[in-house]
Order: sequence, then structure tokens, then C-alpha cells
Amino acid sequence: MAGTHWIDDPAELSRRLACCSDRAGLDRVGLDTEFIRERTYWPQLALVQVSTGEDILLVDMLVPGMPAALASLLRDASVSKIMHSASEDLVALQHACGCVPKPLFDTQIAAALCGVGAGMGYQRLVSDLLGIAVDKGETRSDWMRRPLSPQQLDYAADDVRHLFALHDQLDARLETLGRGDWLREDCARLVDAADAGGEDPWPHLALRAAQFLDADAQRRLLRLLRWRETQARAGDRPRNWILDGELAVLLAKNPPADADALRRLLESRPKSPLRLSNAIWDALSTPLADEATMPLARDDEGDRKTLRRLQDAVAERSRELALPDGVLASRRWLQALLEQKQWPPMLAGWRRGQLEPVLAPLLAADAGKPATA
Repeated sequence: MAGTHWIDDPAELSRRLACCSDRAGLDRVGLDTEFIRERTYWPQLALVQVSTGEDILLVDMLVPGMPAALASLLRDASVSKIMHSASEDLVALQHACGCVPKPLFDTQIAAALCGVGAGMGYQRLVSDLLGIAVDKGETRSDWMRRPLSPQQLDYAADDVRHLFALHDQLDARLETLGRGDWLREDCARLVDAADAGGEDPWPHLALRAAQFLDADAQRRLLRLLRWRETQARAGDRPRNWILDGELAVLLAKNPPADADALRRLLESRPKSPLRLSNAIWDALSTPLADEATMPLARDDEGDRKTLRRLQDAVAERSRELALPDGVLASRRWLQALLEQKQWPPMLAGWRRGQLEPVLAPLLAADAGKPATA
């Protein structure tokens, strides 16, 4: 079994990684992170676990200089990074280290593309593929405290201990199925999104309540949500601490007549962001440069029928490919395809290649229907 080492000196991290590379030619590592994100917008990265195959390094990210020392490994394109369900870890690493791990092999994505299961947790995947039970008792630990307990250290090490074995099994299955390129494409898209900051240009589409707003109200909602995102990022606070989503919808649907009316409304609601009243008014009343091109969230009967037809076609194609539900295309992705009238980025590449032949006729039929009032 690999030895486990606590690393609280950036020079020691660099030395150990260099020794591994000199001895065996370091071509892959297993990675995981532990972070806290309860009171901040950005994850507070506390610990990074690195498996080299020979050793497990538990890297204390609270030590000054450690993010820079780790960044050299993350940027090294000759070393494959094996992670499980990496999307939030990538955000944490990008914020702390200024870069993301490339190239990535995400074992959760690989399991889905192999037909093993969609959205499988690490514990379940290790059990199903390797027959090993992994303890998840420290999931909600305070990873910012020091020293960490022996139980926390064991839990953290286990999260990377089996990544090489998972990689070997899943990679072999992918190559047998001819889906290695599918995984590389999905992982590259995930990494690129984290590297770019991952800001959604149309956040109103993610709120179900937006479907029940008229076009003008949706534009006001978009203004508020974009302003909220900017404030949350700049102040490193959760979005709903800046402006609650329910309140944003209310203001978009029934906009106050002026700034004084907005202040009175906020005063009447407990825990409303009264101190931000002027900034909220400015955001609510100031048009965005691109809002005229904004896709509308829709919920009419015709849309629902077309969406169901698209879902049925995707489900049939998924059965043919032996893919779990939701892997080929989620309901939200299909909604975006309908609303934006073009293939969204998440349905590009291999997914579009698999879906366009079966969805294009349905989309053409929908486009030919007379518009509803």
C-alpha cells in the first residue's frame, strides 16, 4: 500500500514530485481536493490529495507558497490527472492556483460513457468495480482546522487511493467501446469551462420561475442576476447573500416605480439587502447591451410537446448506445436547444454527431409550426 505523507512545505512537495518523476517517469497522478464553500462564493481550498502510485501526498493548501508549487504539476501536460467528479474541484484549483489540471481523466464521466452508471459517487464506483468498501464518514468535516484528525487524514487519502485502479478498468472499457475520444472531449470541455471562469451568460434560463414571466420581465431578471453574479464574485459571498432568487423574480415581475418605492419594498421584507437598494435599482433599470438577443425561457404547450418528442428520441438513442439516462442529453440541454434555436456548447462534438440525425427532423417540424400568441 502506498505511504501517506503530510506536506506542509512547498519545497518538499516539489522535491517529492521531482523524485517520482526521476525514478519512474511520472505520467499520471490521482487528484482530489477538500474545500469549504458555505459562506463564500469561491471555494476555500484547504487540502489537495496527490497520488503518485508510490505515495499519497496530503498537501496543506493553507501554507503560503503551496498553490504556486502545486501549479507546476497542474500545468504539466505530460502528466495525466485522474479525478472523480471534478467540476467543483476544478473551480477550487483554478481560484487558488490560477490554473486547472490538464489533461483530465474524470472517472465519473468515464463510468457514464462506459454504461456503468451516471453520476456515480466515488464510494459506489470503487465498490462496484473494485469490490472495496470506502469509508465516507468525514464528508462534512471542517477541513480548515489544523491539525487534521487521523480520521480526516485517512478519509482524504482514501479519496485518491483507488483512482489508478479505476482509471485502468474504465480506460480499457472505453477503448474497447471506441469511446476514448468521447471522454477526452467531455473532460476538455469541463476543464476549459473552469479555466474560463464558467460564468453563464443567460442565468435566467436556469430559474424555472422565468418561464412564467413575459419578455420584459425576463430582461429585468437577467439584469438583476448578472449584477448579482458580479457582486458575489467581487465580494466573495454566496449569490443569495447578495440577492435572493425569489426576490429577484418578484422585482422583475412587478418592478417598483422608482428607487424610493424599491427601498420601501425592501424595508418591508426581513433580511432584504436594504444597503444595496441603490445598486439594485440601477441594475434593474439599466438595459444590458445584449439583452435584445436574449433567449426567452418558455413554457407553452407546444414547447412541452416538442421537448417530450426530443426526450423520447434521445432516450431511444441512449438505449441503442447502452448509455445511462441523462448522459447523452439532459432535459435542460434540450430546452436550451429549443430556446436558442442552435446547438448549445454542451451538445457539441460527439453528442451532436449522435443526436443530429434523430433530432434534426423534429426540430425542423417544430420550426415550421405557426407561432403561438
